[in-house]
Amino acid sequence: MLQLGMVTFTQNSYILVEGTPATDRFYIIQSGKVRCYHETQLPGNSNVMLGPGDFVGVIPCMTGHSQTETVVAVTNVTAIIVKREQYPELIAHNTSVAMKIIRAFSRNMRSLNDNLTKITLKKTSIETPEHLFTTASYFQKIGNFEAAVYGYYQYLKQCPNGQSIDDAVKYFKALKPKVNAPYLESTSDLLRVYAKGNMIFSECQTGADMFIIQEGSVRISRVVDGSEVTLALLKKGDMFGEMALLENKPRSACAIAHENCKLMTINRSNFDQMVATQAQLIARLTTTLADRLWSMYRQLVNTQLKEPREKMVDMLALQIEVKKITVAKGTGYNTDLTPNDIAKLCGYTDSEANTPIEFFIRDQNVRIIEGKIYVPDVAELVRQAAFYRKQSNRRAIEAK
Repeated sequence: MLQLGMVTFTQNSYILVEGTPATDRFYIIQSGKVRCYHETQLPGNSNVMLGPGDFVGVIPCMTGHSQTETVVAVTNVTAIIVKREQYPELIAHNTSVAMKIIRAFSRNMRSLNDNLTKITLKKTSIETPEHLFTTASYFQKIGNFEAAVYGYYQYLKQCPNGQSIDDAVKYFKALKPKVNAPYLESTSDLLRVYAKGNMIFSECQTGADMFIIQEGSVRISRVVDGSEVTLALLKKGDMFGEMALLENKPRSACAIAHENCKLMTINRSNFDQMVATQAQLIARLTTTLADRLWSMYRQLVNTQLKEPREKMVDMLALQIEVKKITVAKGTGYNTDLTPNDIAKLCGYTDSEANTPIEFFIRDQNVRIIEGKIYVPDVAELVRQAAFYRKQSNRRAIEAK
């Protein structure tokens, strides 16, 4: 039988502190109010007030990563304690709790996506169906004709009277016979196979399929003003596409097969069944979303680093931390990333990337072996990146 503990926090006491190690529990507020904020100086940061029914500390609890925010009791607060190992049982008894957490995570990710795009490219993405044509044109320009064909098809489908319809028809007819662009339409296939470069879905496209990576990797990105911003590189076991499924809104980003991949497909009908019958899978989805939110928050912090070498080193550390690699001090690690991958994750365009890469490969914590990045001491790299972030935040505070 599920037994949850209770805890009381007095007014003005700290419940969570940003940057401290994760714990094995999170809290559901039963009474009182708390204030949540980020101590790191970031654009758009604001205090959030939460009350009964709201939750705090889920991200570090489910991911094992450090706390991403500070939470202070505004009044005396009584909260329910949920330990990590109790979460699947809690879901089995009360699926509404899990769905509230998942939907909140989904909204936060959409907001962070927008913020990352705006900060990285100094632009706001255009979230209209017409943007499908812009996205397809970008992939055609860089020679990814499989993705371009997919994008043009979605534009023709959603904008039959669009302002670029004639060009879309022309390009689609010219490119379609030359490429293999699978799954232009959603299917009932439980498993789908994509070749490297295939588009799984496009930003601004309608659709409600969610995917779990069985093999390979997937790049999540956005196209703004003729450039592509990589938001995440997902690996085997990761889930994506849940925002469109949960919110019934157009896709907020593109999903591209970063290498050959096999995906399990979840649509709205079997998702509802999954929520009702598979608590462990919903717990895994919660953890996946929490991992991604933590990563996106760290990526947002990375945008505030001004020195190219510091920015690149921190982004590399983030990619290693995301994988939760545990190594002894002084132990090296072979990544599957190139310096150009890190530059793109930092938001540098091809024309901007040369100088950051030159500084990056001179760093003592980085080696390039056969084009891929080797880290001679993972612990030292992570420590160095944390120092850069702390130093950057201090400079931002002093500049105010």
